[in-house]
Amino acid sequence: MPRKAEPPRAWQRMLSGRRLDLLNPSPLDIEIEDIAHGLARVARWNGQTRGDHAFSVAQHCVLVHDIAAHLDPALTSAQRLAALLHDAPEYVVGDMISPFKAALGLDYKAFENRLLAAIHIRFGLPPALPTSAEAFIKACDRIAAYLEATQLAGFSLVEAEKFFGRPAGLAGEGSARFTSLEPLAPTAASALYLATFRRHAP
Repeated sequence: MPRKAEPPRAWQRMLSGRRLDLLNPSPLDIEIEDIAHGLARVARWNGQTRGDHAFSVAQHCVLVHDIAAHLDPALTSAQRLAALLHDAPEYVVGDMISPFKAALGLDYKAFENRLLAAIHIRFGLPPALPTSAEAFIKACDRIAAYLEATQLAGFSLVEAEKFFGRPAGLAGEGSARFTSLEPLAPTAASALYLATFRRHAP
């Protein structure tokens, strides 16, 4: 009698030693070091960016965090942490470009949201953010996409404005860092992400 086939493995082993069940992620199996390590090795724009290194999702998340803090200096540490973690599920699922996400449909988004909810719980945030907070982070995400597109990914200003809108509110003290994006090596990107996280960790 043939052996019954075992179900396919649905967990991933992390460098921390944790085994994260992708179908039913537990906050107990999530470590910030794993997130930082993974995101620092995931390329934005499918790697189609200028520089000696890919512009990583880790750097992108720090950029979104910095934009959020610049636009609203009154943000709490928890709100800034939520901005930093907005793409954290990509340490497991990678950075799929928006057209491909749209082609996959809602099931993919539900999977991503389950993982993000577990990450939020692990670090003391509500599983789902209020709609207003989610919209604000999304707006910051679009500003980051515009900056990356025009500085690193070869988009013209007109083309980037068409897809992402023209950024507003980035003038003033500290704004120079938004006009000089430079891809970092993975170890440096991971360290930057961890340092930003530790400023706001509960």
